[in-house]
Amino acid sequence: MTLTVEPVKPLIGGIVHVSPEHLLDDETIETVRSELEKRGVLVFPKINVSDELQLAFTDKLGDRVNFTRQVPGSDAETNDVYKITLDRKLNTEPDYVLGTFFWHIDGITIDQPLPKATVLSARHLSASGGATEFANLYAAWDRLPEDEKREYENLTVVHCVEAAVRPVHGHPSEERRARYKAMAAVMEQPLVWTHEDGRKSLLLGTHADGIVGMPGPHGRALLARLQQWAAQPDFVYTHKWNVGDLVIWNNQGVMHRVVPYTDEGRVMHRTTIAGKEKPGHKAEEANVERIYQIA
Repeated sequence: MTLTVEPVKPLIGGIVHVSPEHLLDDETIETVRSELEKRGVLVFPKINVSDELQLAFTDKLGDRVNFTRQVPGSDAETNDVYKITLDRKLNTEPDYVLGTFFWHIDGITIDQPLPKATVLSARHLSASGGATEFANLYAAWDRLPEDEKREYENLTVVHCVEAAVRPVHGHPSEERRARYKAMAAVMEQPLVWTHEDGRKSLLLGTHADGIVGMPGPHGRALLARLQQWAAQPDFVYTHKWNVGDLVIWNNQGVMHRVVPYTDEGRVMHRTTIAGKEKPGHKAEEANVERIYQIA
């Protein structure tokens, strides 16, 4: 078997060259596990997996998890495969997909261990847009000045679905807000996550709505600055998809977003690998109320 991993950028991204018939080999799986920690994002170009092979690959890497059963497109054809599309025949509520145009971490507003990794395969592409950008949150933390690290180390952030889709609707109706609250929890997550292996990463994204103990504007301003920091070119890999590409990323240390597109024919199939570490917990109501105060 021939298996090689070609680095894309010094701090993020790797291209894995392996044939489909060897995707489930033990050597491939162990290489993926190791390189995912180092590279954050791995691309298998034009490998053209079926749903069955993608699920088998997912299962070889860890326990399977599905946190989008309430979202249109989930299990559309195959159990535990989420079909990401704006096609109105499959997705009658596009909010969730449109929200992916903004930086996010999968599953961060769910009261469960944070998913370890996301696996995505390209089935149909849009005529324009649709690339996916990935930002290394380990590197973003590592390269912060030491005085800023000390300032941020013990801060806690409130994350919620409503914040994640606020750029989509601006001011959603009460009915929409009720649906968002039913989909997930309001969570408190550490701004700086110390993982079980001792490594540290930032936890950021559009779903981050404020910092516990800070007035809303102050917390959001800090979060905006850190998100800009984490999204600088040295930390980011942009993947321009080809049909048949398979991409896996370390969801516990990488945030991502999609370059906007309007083509309803674009279809991506997503599976998810469960995590074992749970950095946060459900938010306390008093802390949520505080982040909406001015001072």
